[in-house]
Amino acid sequence: MSAAPENPVVVIPARMASRRLPGKPLADIQGEPMIVHVWRRAMEADVGPVLVAAAEAEIADAIDAAGGRAVLTRPGHATGSDRVFEALESWGGRYDAVINLQGDLPLIAPGAVRAVLGPLDDADVDIATLAAPISEAAERDDESVVKAVISVPPGELRGRALYFSRAPVPAGTGPIYHHIGIYAYRPAALARFVALPRGVLERRERLEQLRALEAGMRIDAALVDTVPLGVDTPADLERVRALLAQG
Repeated sequence: MSAAPENPVVVIPARMASRRLPGKPLADIQGEPMIVHVWRRAMEADVGPVLVAAAEAEIADAIDAAGGRAVLTRPGHATGSDRVFEALESWGGRYDAVINLQGDLPLIAPGAVRAVLGPLDDADVDIATLAAPISEAAERDDESVVKAVISVPPGELRGRALYFSRAPVPAGTGPIYHHIGIYAYRPAALARFVALPRGVLERRERLEQLRALEAGMRIDAALVDTVPLGVDTPADLERVRALLAQG
């Protein structure tokens, strides 16, 4: 049964209070704040309206100055999903899918933003996300790299996500997938998710997507070739600056 979204909206949650890189959304990259670069990639995906869910006025001001649309939200949200939900309630537009795009992915390919909608073609899927095969042992063993345990049928490029972990799982011969933190929710799934209490495994692994799995929600993942470089530290920021400077 097909339930392909026809009116998606992209929401980018952003806040200044990053532990490892304070003020991250406004970090300068080639003369523009990082959040503006992410907003541009989302606009280039051309899947629907793009909103920035801003925790602080200075983030909203940066998006407004670039010609974008921002919604100011309460600063104290525990997760980006909570911030996205509040922004959508304030926005009031019509939509049948919500793409939650992290505000620290200035190099994300517009095609990846489009790809995350693919699993929602199946009416049984509540939430869609992305993953890419891991090729390096260091990445496999790095606890900061979240692994997605996905049941992918032979010859397919998507499958059902059964678990997410910081450990290199599953065991045995076969690919291990790097989870990419972009999600597409059905509206009812997002509303249900933000109303759920934190799960036991979510607390243990420090991964909010496990809350959905613990509650019996279905997450499917589409496979892509590469993992976009996220900006979590000053060193990451310098790498992004260098890559963009190369054109």
